[in-house]
Amino acid sequence: MKHAVILAHPKPTSFCAAIARTCVEHLRATNHDVILRDLYGLDFDPRLKAEELPSQSGAQPAADIVAERGLIGDVDSFIFVYPFWFNAPPAILKGYVDRVFSMGFGYAPSAGGAQSLLDDKTLLSFSTSGAPEHWVNSTGALKALMTVFDLHLSGVCGLRVLGHEHFGSIVSNITEESVADMLDQVRTRLDDLFAPTLA
Repeated sequence: MKHAVILAHPKPTSFCAAIARTCVEHLRATNHDVILRDLYGLDFDPRLKAEELPSQSGAQPAADIVAERGLIGDVDSFIFVYPFWFNAPPAILKGYVDRVFSMGFGYAPSAGGAQSLLDDKTLLSFSTSGAPEHWVNSTGALKALMTVFDLHLSGVCGLRVLGHEHFGSIVSNITEESVADMLDQVRTRLDDLFAPTLA
């Protein structure tokens, strides 16, 4: 199985970056193929260009998007890793979805509106926030995010959502023990969803 881990955090020392590294290392250790796309490290441009907008002549993806689609086009699963900023994904991830998962990759025009193109692929998300876990759930923040982001993306592109794992109360004074415990939770979730493959 092949996975694309999409990291959207500007700090290489962040807990999100640790989650992404854990995903890559653990999946590779269980004989999966993995490609890491560190959006800030790549200096990905999230701005959708006028020529990329769908039109009667079709959308014309820019060269960087053609290249990105070529890199991730054959993956079986997408794993998004990002922080909540104002209860939403960072702009760089939203822009990645806008540009990469748009017409010609995520969906195609059809008589009924749009035909999904990623029906055989899955989506798993890991997100973090400084807000306590109980607050994220009791206020409906996570559910709202999943509705407008995870579920909408899957509905348009045909992705099967495997889950959205959120880690709250991520602050600068978090202990090494709690980090290790949460990363163990990431590994367990990966094992639950993606069985090790034979070498």
